[in-house]
Amino acid sequence: MVLRIFILLILVFVPVLAVWWSRARREKRRRAWRERPFPDAWRSVLERNVALYSRLPESFRNELHGLIHIFLEEKHFEGAGGLVLTDEIRLTIAAQACMLLLNRPATLYSRLQSIVVYPHPFDVQTPVVFSPGHYMEDTETRLGESWHSGAVVLAWDHVLSSSRDLRDGHNVVFHEFAHQLDQESGDADGAPVLDRASHYVTWARILNRDYKDLCRRVAQGRPSFMDQYGAKSEAEFFAVATEFFFEQPALLRSQYPDLYNELKQFYRQDPEQYEEHG
Repeated sequence: MVLRIFILLILVFVPVLAVWWSRARREKRRRAWRERPFPDAWRSVLERNVALYSRLPESFRNELHGLIHIFLEEKHFEGAGGLVLTDEIRLTIAAQACMLLLNRPATLYSRLQSIVVYPHPFDVQTPVVFSPGHYMEDTETRLGESWHSGAVVLAWDHVLSSSRDLRDGHNVVFHEFAHQLDQESGDADGAPVLDRASHYVTWARILNRDYKDLCRRVAQGRPSFMDQYGAKSEAEFFAVATEFFFEQPALLRSQYPDLYNELKQFYRQDPEQYEEHG
């Protein structure tokens, strides 16, 4: 009997200890990476390629530098379509992905393993269903994709153009990595992991209300400041709203103030202050 209890304790505690040890080692590595100096050449790349970078308060930039070091160590980059990867490409993408993580628990996109980068928009085959059991393949050209399986796919030319321009409210990296945050809760449905269970009710009410408002505007042909692609689904609405939250915060707050406040709580940032800082 005693032996059985002993074996049971081993079966229970050894896996727990292994998980704890693995996490402790990971955090030790991450602390070391965070403390690395951030090269001046890297700063120059971000100042040139990422318009939002120069608007961040100094404390946020310092935190961002540490997150970038970790991201570059833990995530695999892969060139596709003939693209030769460079430090500039990796750094420009990593910086924007990590901007969504400032002031938040450092999960660092726990499901994400790789970032695939094409030189230009890429074609994907999607099924078009006519009836049960009957479908055909259609070709769509895309700027980016976020996969549940642990990958983000991006078109470098649009990464660069959208990161250099804050006026258009479009940023393909913010968009696809918002999907990654959304997918951490399971299906991409516009409801990422929130800090409190009670917060989901308010989040769902506000997001659904403003999503339906955009859908009505698109259906009626009425103008909207927000990209109509956000009317495709609540998941796309969250991703598009994230783009505007960081690039055109004053405009988003003026049109959807409750949504802006929800995003401010979720991202633990207030980009309107960055505009003043800049």
